[in-house]
Amino acid sequence: MTQLAQALRRAEAILAKAGVASPLVDAKLLAANRLACSPMELHFRMGDAAPEGFWEDIERRAQREPLQHITGVAYFGPLELKVGPGVFVPRPETEVLADWAVRRTKPGDTVVDLCTGSGALAAYVASFADAKVWAVEQSEEAIAYARQNLPTAVTLVQGDAGDVEKLGGLARLRGKVDVLVSNPPYVPESDALPAEVYHDPYEAVFAGADGMELIPRLLDVAYALLGDGGVLAVEHDDATSVEVQKAFSAAGFDEVEVLKDLTGTPRFVTGSKLSAQPLKEEER
Repeated sequence: MTQLAQALRRAEAILAKAGVASPLVDAKLLAANRLACSPMELHFRMGDAAPEGFWEDIERRAQREPLQHITGVAYFGPLELKVGPGVFVPRPETEVLADWAVRRTKPGDTVVDLCTGSGALAAYVASFADAKVWAVEQSEEAIAYARQNLPTAVTLVQGDAGDVEKLGGLARLRGKVDVLVSNPPYVPESDALPAEVYHDPYEAVFAGADGMELIPRLLDVAYALLGDGGVLAVEHDDATSVEVQKAFSAAGFDEVEVLKDLTGTPRFVTGSKLSAQPLKEEER
């Protein structure tokens, strides 16, 4: 075998032993990153030596540091986002939520992304819909990444997604938002998850013992921001779909429905803020 091919096989064995789920794929991605080429181009580089820094990257990955932290990049649909320690790495399943938002957005609509993190959802909507997009994040570290990822047309504000009084300039949008999306912290506290999860900021992942610490408060904020006929969708944990649906209804939302991810798992709940129906003559 040529040098790079040998290096990749050795790296695959190291990562497999460390429990990495896709050891050869990750080894190739790390090599491609160091060689500044696409993974497909590696086929033509097998005669090269392992690039400088490759083995240091393999050691970091063997320690279960997320691949995206090592490369500094996460892909979200066609978007390339800057990520690293201090910001939640967007997952592929959230692309379903992003696509839902784009499909529900009409030209000129106002769209809000609560708990934007890296800015993934807001950047996606801004890229594919003709809308005025706002993104809200509380963490200073995450905001630093969002600033790099969001187009200048997106308005980024620092605020608490669970308190409408702490949304800064976004408070002016009360009753005026058309579409609202959120991928909030929702994972029940646990020490039995894949090691990579614990490299994400704790406050961006976990939400109490049942994963529901933030969502009910976030829904109250969403109800205040949305105008009549406005729609929203929220991502949630595998185990909390029923609880999230109940929270939507309790917050006053109508047309509460389940949206599944690409594996068929209930992953999101959607709802609408409908205007009050006029009273019938006999009810007045």
